[in-house]
Amino acid sequence: MVFLSKAAEAREDRASQAREVGDGAPGSDSEEPLHVASRLHAFNRFELKYLVPVDQAAEIRDELAERMDTDPYSPVGGYGVWSLYYDSPQLRFYWEKIEGLKFRRKLRIRHYGNLDGVTDASPVCVEIKQRVNRVTQKRRITLPYGVARTLCDGRQMVEHSAKESAFIQEVLDLVVRLDLRPTAITGYQREALVGRAADTGLRVTFDRRIRGRDRDFDFGLQTPENRFTIPPHMSVMEIKVNERTPYWITDLAARRNLNLVRISKYVQSVEAFGLAPRSVFHVDESDCPPPHPSEEVPLHQRPTPDAASLKVGAQ
Repeated sequence: MVFLSKAAEAREDRASQAREVGDGAPGSDSEEPLHVASRLHAFNRFELKYLVPVDQAAEIRDELAERMDTDPYSPVGGYGVWSLYYDSPQLRFYWEKIEGLKFRRKLRIRHYGNLDGVTDASPVCVEIKQRVNRVTQKRRITLPYGVARTLCDGRQMVEHSAKESAFIQEVLDLVVRLDLRPTAITGYQREALVGRAADTGLRVTFDRRIRGRDRDFDFGLQTPENRFTIPPHMSVMEIKVNERTPYWITDLAARRNLNLVRISKYVQSVEAFGLAPRSVFHVDESDCPPPHPSEEVPLHQRPTPDAASLKVGAQ
């Protein structure tokens, strides 16, 4: 009964979203100066995920670099990505993922870079990430952090242009109608490569030091208490394409015995912090034991069994 109920709610949401998109923003494009850059972005793509040991990920990255370029926004060593996820008191978005609904959504506020010095004026993205069958869709708007919190936490309308109206209204509708509230923060260090020539729609990312918290939902906190949600000797490799995965990428995955995984950093956090029972998709340290101490992983990155030690290095 629960499954049918949630599927019915998803169909209702789909219809609601179609109405919102169909209505569009009030007025015409002429109401907004043509020279003003839009803060609103949207894109569709397919995503393939692999769980890879950090040392192996470095080898794969170096091999990919022979045919791909470093993302111009990705400095040496990568950049921080921090996301605050919103969910209902019943964890609706979490359960949609677990149940594998063909249409599902997540709402988050995302900050790129280190959290040092984050203020209400710092730019962040308010983003709706949704899955329609096998296609991942993202729609987001860049706002000052204080404005984003007014919208998502304060549940108040914020100033926006005509072109941004439909998206802002959708965010506000989700937050109010589903009683969304901050649920988990995730953070990790990301390195990114982008395709060249015929592979311009290709992007490969490597996320390591995946950690987070289930409280103190403020990016500006000076000493947040994070802990690893995926064993620190493991990283998540994502292949993102607009249409077709290049043959040489699939060859590389086969040659290195990489196996597709159904992993979600948000789901992993919810389960790691005990907000929901651990599912069959949960990545546990027993599933990927660390290498022998004499091998690649530095001492400070080696996981330890007790929860307190898992906080070490997670900041």
